[in-house]
Amino acid sequence: MNRGDLATIIDHTVLGPTTTGGQVQTTAIEAEQYGMNVCVPPCYLDVACSVAESASVVTVIGFPHGQTTPTIKSEAAVQAYNAGADEIDMVLNIGQIKAENRDVVYDEIAEVVAAVPAPVKVIVETALLSTAEIEQAGSIAQDAGAAFLKTSTGFASEGATEEGVSTLAQYLPVKASGGIRSYGDAMRLINAGAERLGASSGVKILQEAPVSD
Repeated sequence: MNRGDLATIIDHTVLGPTTTGGQVQTTAIEAEQYGMNVCVPPCYLDVACSVAESASVVTVIGFPHGQTTPTIKSEAAVQAYNAGADEIDMVLNIGQIKAENRDVVYDEIAEVVAAVPAPVKVIVETALLSTAEIEQAGSIAQDAGAAFLKTSTGFASEGATEEGVSTLAQYLPVKASGGIRSYGDAMRLINAGAERLGASSGVKILQEAPVSD
C-alpha cells in the first residue's frame, strides 16, 4: 500500500497517562502534515481541534478499562462530540463479556451509539478475551449498531494480532491498534482484515511505506 493511501486509514495516536497538551498539538500537526487522522484524550480535544483542519479527530471514552457506567459513557460521548470529536472509540465492559451478560453489554453499546451522530468504534481488548469471547463481543457490537470494532487500548499485555483482527472482521470493519510500530506491522494487520490502524508511530510507518505502488 502506498504512503498516501495508508495515511488515510491511520489514527495517529497519543493516549498515554502522561500526555500533555503540547504532545497532542505535535501529534495533530503531524496528522495534518501526513494526511492521517488523530486520536487524543477527551481532555485535549480543544487542542487537537484547533490544529486539525482536514484531519478527523478521534477520542476515547471509558478508557482504558471500560468500567464506567453506561450513562457516564454516553454522556462522555455527547461531551466529546460537542467538543469537536468526529469519531468515538469506547471500551466495552470486559468483565460483563466474561460474565456472559450479553444484554448488559448490548444495552451499553446501543446507548452510546444512540447518543451521538458519530461513528462509534467498540474497543474489545482482545488480549484479555478468549476467541469465543471475542466473537461474542463482535456479535453484540454488530447488533448494537457500532460502526467499527477495535482490537486494543494499547495498555493490555498484548496489542493487535492477526488472529484477533481476522476474528473481529467477521462482524464489522476493524481498527487494529496496539503495538503497530512499522510498515511491516501495519501491512500484516491490513492483510488480516484491518481497515483502520491506531498507532503512535504513524509518522515512522508512513516514512517506511512506498511513495507509490
